[in-house]
Amino acid sequence: QLQLVESGGGLVHPGGSLRLSCAASGYSLDSFAIGWFLKAPGKDRDKISCITSSGSSTIYEDSVKGRFTISRDNAKNTVYLQMNSLKPNDAGTYYCAAQKWHCEGLSGSFGSWGQGTQVTVSS
Repeated sequence: QLQLVESGGGLVHPGGSLRLSCAASGYSLDSFAIGWFLKAPGKDRDKISCITSSGSSTIYEDSVKGRFTISRDNAKNTVYLQMNSLKPNDAGTYYCAAQKWHCEGLSGSFGSWGQGTQVTVSS
């Protein structure tokens, strides 16, 4: 069974950076696309980025384009989300989840959810 564990969250000032990690166990990530989702307070869980199983294609939600970069290291069975120029609206709990091969659909199309990692952006 594929299990995902997020890490790397924390408190950062506006304009700062964080790198989140999504580490997999129990199964190779080679055949899974991985999505990153943000659950902000009072809002629905939104897909903000995704990378296909091969890493050849990535997608980003408009509000994070140019600031966030998703990448993967299949040898380490880990997917990363580099977050730069963080804003208060980026705060919340970040989750990673898996989908076979491609990045398709919204959160309901993904499984093997991690427990989340908290990001706080505050001065």
